[in-house]
Amino acid sequence: MALRGKWVLICFWLFPICLSAAKEAKQKLRFGKNGELKILQIADLHYANGKSTRCLDVLPSQRASCSDLNTTAFIHRIIVDEKPNLIVFTGDNIYGYDATDPAKSMDAAFAPAIASNIPWVAVLGNHDQEGSLSREGVMKHIAGMKNTLSIVNPPEAHIIDGFGNYNLEVAGVEGTDFENKSVLNLYFLDSGDYSTVPFISGYGWIKPSQQLWFQQTSEKLRKAYMNGPVPQKEPAPALAYFHIPLPEYASFDSSNFTGVKQERISSASVNSGFFTTIVEAGDVKAVFTGHDHVNDFCGKLTGINLCYAGGFGYHAYGKAGWSRRARVVIVNLEKTENGRWEDVKSIKTWKRLDDQDLTGIDGQALWSKNFGGNRRKKQDGGS
Repeated sequence: MALRGKWVLICFWLFPICLSAAKEAKQKLRFGKNGELKILQIADLHYANGKSTRCLDVLPSQRASCSDLNTTAFIHRIIVDEKPNLIVFTGDNIYGYDATDPAKSMDAAFAPAIASNIPWVAVLGNHDQEGSLSREGVMKHIAGMKNTLSIVNPPEAHIIDGFGNYNLEVAGVEGTDFENKSVLNLYFLDSGDYSTVPFISGYGWIKPSQQLWFQQTSEKLRKAYMNGPVPQKEPAPALAYFHIPLPEYASFDSSNFTGVKQERISSASVNSGFFTTIVEAGDVKAVFTGHDHVNDFCGKLTGINLCYAGGFGYHAYGKAGWSRRARVVIVNLEKTENGRWEDVKSIKTWKRLDDQDLTGIDGQALWSKNFGGNRRKKQDGGS
């Protein structure tokens, strides 16, 4: 996967121009010559003030020396070891209530990703805006940082709830028939913070305006993929990332998921119907969230994988002796008999623990086109 040209946003007073540039930059992601794309998901950093910020729920032997800097070290270690092509931060990136200066906290939280020169994106959780910056202000700061592909909201959506709703298209390998087609689509949504509706308590949810944008975007991408050069019979597979889990995450028990469930599912108290919306769209193969730090399972419901990353940050509640962790997703392309890369063949995942060996656990296949999707007849003469 490569980025053509430079992606640097250094504008706050020219924000509409930045949005236009961000939209254009979405086209820069593509699969590399090895036919794979690796995505690192980091959930719930809860970053505050660096060295002075104490850790929560760690072993007694760790308490004296543990701080936000342990979170920073873990990000650096896993980036170096996994060498992802895209880093996704799925909310509660900072713990706004404890952040003396939210902008500086964000700068520190995302610093290892920025230093790696790997493209990265972020969505908001329910704690990011609890400091001196509003929810919009937090997302604007993120969208203005180096190497990020995050945007505040899609410019084509004139009315949409929340901040940080956008999608990224990942093109096929350069020099193949798929180089100008998005063979993998990534959706990022703001799942809100807390309910603002009278008599409905609890966390926020993905609103009708966001679902409409998702449906319209999915349909547009479907048409583009199924028409034009190398027309396909099915939409390109997609992944969705946001913070608060859907109520459907409560559908699983230990018999039908991979990983652990150590706390209740803290979804909204109402069901907004977004799971039904993505089932009907037909392109999303997996959803990835954070929010519940000591859940890290992945289970399949109606053909869609619902996955947690597990808590990453040390200034976040966890479980002493239960390692902080991150989720990795790898997407591989199909290779023809003559050695040319085509469309997506498989999507797999595993988790990495912050232990001495960065242990990998719970590897599993999430989707394969050989089982219900997207295969086309080989065409004569190549891919």
